[in-house]
Amino acid sequence: MFSVVSPAPERTERIGELLGRCLGPGDVVCLYGDLGAGKTSFSYGIAMGLDVREKYITSPTFTFVNEYEGRVPFYHIDLYRLKEPSELEGIGFEEYIDSDGVTVIEWAERADEELPAGRLSVYLSHLSENSREIGFLAEGARYESLLDELKNELA
Repeated sequence: MFSVVSPAPERTERIGELLGRCLGPGDVVCLYGDLGAGKTSFSYGIAMGLDVREKYITSPTFTFVNEYEGRVPFYHIDLYRLKEPSELEGIGFEEYIDSDGVTVIEWAERADEELPAGRLSVYLSHLSENSREIGFLAEGARYESLLDELKNELA
């Protein structure tokens, strides 16, 4: 596990952007954290790192999934409203995580049994009103090398 401290939302976005530059087809990023921890800001940064040119990247709270075009497709999934894991089939969850795009999942713990074994888990937690700790856990060889690349970007 590797972690960094972000003193402001803009820095959280920037860290997400640096990660987004490292991501490629088929990558899955799982986000964990309480309401207001910065998951959507971090996702916005990832989108910028993937060259998504949409002006507004929002959490897909009412639709579960938002799709964006960038250098690879970006699938932003928010499972906050998921009531039962059986609902995942209805949103095409497996197709997204098995796609050639980058899939970012907010509230990933709600799909725990359905998550791929290989993934990057990102834990965001409040340190103060604006500061966040962002922890990264690589699960699988691809994500270990991805995390090494991110560490170099952050240095």
